[in-house]
Amino acid sequence: MKADNKTEAEVMAVLNRMSDAYARRDMNGLLALCVSEPDLVMYGTGADEKRIGLAGVQAQAERDWSQTESASLQFGWRSVSAAGSVAWVATDTSFNIKAGGQEMSLPARITAVLERRGDQWLIAQMHFSFPSAGQSEGESFPT
Repeated sequence: MKADNKTEAEVMAVLNRMSDAYARRDMNGLLALCVSEPDLVMYGTGADEKRIGLAGVQAQAERDWSQTESASLQFGWRSVSAAGSVAWVATDTSFNIKAGGQEMSLPARITAVLERRGDQWLIAQMHFSFPSAGQSEGESFPT
């Protein structure tokens, strides 16, 4: 169900705060946007990037930050839906990094599930991916 304008704005505000905290390397700010339950899940783009709970999210952010001089996210197209106290979002994203002195902008995709707790939305699940470089437009699988 398509979220109403207020819910969409609130959900995107959480993602924008997450992006800001990530770019500023503000661990407390980043973790405060997530549920604190042990079933919090975050998938990253790497084969080993399945992070569970706040400690897992923290470990991933620390690893990302140790391998970059800067990193930020910029959101493009998005779809935000909601039912009751749960919202889900899909968004095209530019993942902008500087690593080893080289700046890169990588097209990425993010999906997330958020839960409304009191007057705030918190991230309960998040998935980051990069479109397959070996897959041409119109093809369902990389060649």
